[in-house]
Amino acid sequence: MNLLLDTHVALWAITDSPKLPKKIREMIASPRSTIWISAATLWEIAIKHSLGRGDMPVSSQDALRYFRESSYRFLAIEPEHVVAVEDLSAHHADPFDRILIAQALVEPMRLITHDAVVARYSDSIIKI
Repeated sequence: MNLLLDTHVALWAITDSPKLPKKIREMIASPRSTIWISAATLWEIAIKHSLGRGDMPVSSQDALRYFRESSYRFLAIEPEHVVAVEDLSAHHADPFDRILIAQALVEPMRLITHDAVVARYSDSIIKI
């Protein structure tokens, strides 16, 4: 199963956060799962970390290293993903979340998120 992790879930996975439910940990660890990180996730981490507000605990360089050490795969932002954003309902305004939703729907992948608004886009999105 192809699983695309949203930014918070990806960070919880690499930091072994107790916020990550056991069921999701098992899905991520399953040999049947391929875990994907979007380029948008690294971009979001880079922007938020550079602002120094304290809500992004790791730098994008550290996150990239951790993702690689965890053998996660990376998903580039393709033109088809960008075009798909235009057709999304206006439930969510965050551009990072919107591109992740579009990527998950286009590929297709199961997006794992903690955001209830993101989960409204498709029943294939897993809300934790």
